[in-house]
Amino acid sequence: MDTVRINEKDNVCVNLQTGHKIAICDIEKGADVVKYGNPIGYATENIKAGDSVHSHNMKTKLGDILSYEYNPDYTELEPIEPFTIKAFVRENGDIGIRNDIWIVPTVGCVNSIAKQLSEKTGAICFAHPYGCSQLGDDMIITQLILRGLIKHPNAGGVLVLGLGCENNHLGEMKAVLGSWNENRVKFLSVQDCENELEQGIALINELKEYTSKDKREEVPVSKLKIGLKCGGSDGFSGITANAVCGLVTDKICAMGGTAVLTEVPEMFGAETVLFDRCVSKEVFDKSVNLINNFKQYFKDHGEPVSENPSPGNKEGGITTLEEKSLGCVQKGGTAPVVDVLDYGDTLTKSGLNLLNGPGNDIVSITNLSAVGCHMVLFTTGRGTPLGGAVPTIKIASNNNIATRKSHWIDYSAYGFDKNAKADELLDLIKRVANGEQTKNEIQGNREIAIFKDGVTL
Repeated sequence: MDTVRINEKDNVCVNLQTGHKIAICDIEKGADVVKYGNPIGYATENIKAGDSVHSHNMKTKLGDILSYEYNPDYTELEPIEPFTIKAFVRENGDIGIRNDIWIVPTVGCVNSIAKQLSEKTGAICFAHPYGCSQLGDDMIITQLILRGLIKHPNAGGVLVLGLGCENNHLGEMKAVLGSWNENRVKFLSVQDCENELEQGIALINELKEYTSKDKREEVPVSKLKIGLKCGGSDGFSGITANAVCGLVTDKICAMGGTAVLTEVPEMFGAETVLFDRCVSKEVFDKSVNLINNFKQYFKDHGEPVSENPSPGNKEGGITTLEEKSLGCVQKGGTAPVVDVLDYGDTLTKSGLNLLNGPGNDIVSITNLSAVGCHMVLFTTGRGTPLGGAVPTIKIASNNNIATRKSHWIDYSAYGFDKNAKADELLDLIKRVANGEQTKNEIQGNREIAIFKDGVTL
């Protein structure tokens, strides 16, 4: 039986056929089960060397909100000379790796109009159910995410489509936007015009005419911002796809670029790995609040902090949230953590950033898009057709899913020469930045979803 031991401290190894865990030595009842060099739970019964280790004989140790001390332990990345990509340079100095026309509704009531305009013009519409009957922070979150999309540099032009009577009417949305380029952002309130389709098409044609003059220019990859996401993880995710993404994260950050790690519940149990890499006490304090506030969110709704992994994760060999989290944070490589952002914020610092938000796939990709990421690296062991507003590179952790779902998967990271795999993935990132379409773009799989945590009137 082929197996791999990830860390010399581990008392389990991974079966390379199934992704499931096998005890390397006897593990007494109550003792820690160790993987990635860290505890991933405890044995609920005596486990013999060679035994399978899974939900039948181990459990999570996760529980309440904790206190932490700042013990920085990281090494600055050795700078790497950045390669260049060809991108669209916007008026404010940002770059876009696409020059699409987007339709962003202010409210779900106009989704059908947005879809009709999309069908008639080829513009990409991002339907969602919110923008009205929301109160307080819940409404603000919707506005901030929509702002991030409307101002996203991957969109050459945007039609903001409103109804007219909604809470988030165009006046409110404009106040949240602040400034914008009137040639790239147009507004239409459908209650205030005679023929909304006719006027919508005319405005989209104006955007097309303006963006037709945009040309790609050579820029350093230090301008690139990548989002990191995993969905449908399996026992291989932490040792293939996520680990390869971690090497890519380090390379991008070492070249002056930016990477963003989110899915806060999938940091539970692995948070100290990230805390130790915070560049300052201020960033550490923000990281602690990030974790503990999200734990409190679970508790406020009467849910256990450890309510994860999913059935698919467990079938793929992942037993506890600690195990899933320690595999998940591999995507962040070894880069120092330079900043912590709240949901709806915008990126300001180069390097590895942490972003507040849940692990839900569609919400998470939308969150990464709205914060300013040009593309998302999405690792998966189970496969998904999902794609977001920005190019979503689907990276398989095993060859089986990469072969069976080749129309979903852009790259297979399976293999144990991780450095070679990272170089291949970095080349794919360069090609996508230069305009090569991802599978989700080719198939038209582009969706958004907004985090909801409030009263609906």
